[in-house]
Amino acid sequence: MANRKNNNNDDKMSREERGRMGGEATAENHDKEFFQEIGRKGGEATAENHDKEFYQEIGKKGGEATAESHDKEFYQEIGKKGGEATAENHGEEFYQEIGKKGGEATAENHDKEFYQEIGRKGGEATSEKHGEEFYEEIGEKGGRSRNNDDK
Repeated sequence: MANRKNNNNDDKMSREERGRMGGEATAENHDKEFFQEIGRKGGEATAENHDKEFYQEIGKKGGEATAESHDKEFYQEIGKKGGEATAENHGEEFYQEIGKKGGEATAENHDKEFYQEIGRKGGEATSEKHGEEFYEEIGEKGGRSRNNDDK
């Protein structure tokens, strides 16, 4: 009984402290491959015990928690990094393929009015950004190009 009392004294380590020290000792004694292997095994075990809805739910919770603790700049930065990493790993064909798939999916999910609306919004944004001279210039270029094609 006296032994149990000693475990709860203030001069003894807390469970948190023992856990931290144990984690540090494990990190010192094992390499990257060890942690990759136990992570893979844990992932496989989790996958065997849970369905798609489980992963959707934890993904949703993680997304909500991240959204609460990060601002617009955080998402811009991770988007930029992800885009750069993707660009380093994929060529033009990759972008053509995902663009085609995205266009097909959008076409399946939207009607003529959707395209009219986004076209109107894009035209307004372009007009605000570039002004009337921009349209005159591209109109002239288009006219010249068409005239050259007719010859």
